[in-house]
Amino acid sequence: MSYFKHASAIVDDGAQIGEGSRVWHFVHVCAGARIGQGVSLGQNVFVGNRVVIGDRCKVQNNVSVYDNVTLEEGVFCGPSMVFTNVYNPRSLIERKDEYRYTLVKKGATLGANCTIVCGVTIGEFAFIGAGAVVNKDVKPYALMVGVPARQIGWMSEFGERLDLPVSGRGEAVCGHTGARYVLDDASVARLPN
Repeated sequence: MSYFKHASAIVDDGAQIGEGSRVWHFVHVCAGARIGQGVSLGQNVFVGNRVVIGDRCKVQNNVSVYDNVTLEEGVFCGPSMVFTNVYNPRSLIERKDEYRYTLVKKGATLGANCTIVCGVTIGEFAFIGAGAVVNKDVKPYALMVGVPARQIGWMSEFGERLDLPVSGRGEAVCGHTGARYVLDDASVARLPN
């Protein structure tokens, strides 16, 4: 085994877990899950069968990653944040054939206790604030807060707020790394070094 698994964790036969990953206390990884290298699954995490978790993701304590969720490389899932996979659940109605796909792109942060309603795409390096409820697609680098989540700014790849308006035109520099970003109408891109 090329990954660490705590004695209390359950990894079903067939699950794929990459080298250097860590599976902590009371985690359950289902048979069909595909987990990359260097991933950390915190205490009491559940990973469903039809889940893909990319390299170097961090899934903090008490997160359930349900079927039809894909996390690209370097996604951070804060403590007790929530994914869903059925839009209109009812106990008395079977809806397993109605699961919606959720995609969280490279480097995005999902803050503690936020909820990601199924069927959305979270853009690269987006930042979802603690407790926010995301019910629509999120642009790359967008900073989202509130219920329902609304955009209040932009974040650098390092995780620093950029001095840019939500829309319009402008340039900003990440104070920590010196990386430059450009705002063009309602989207931000990192400029090449």
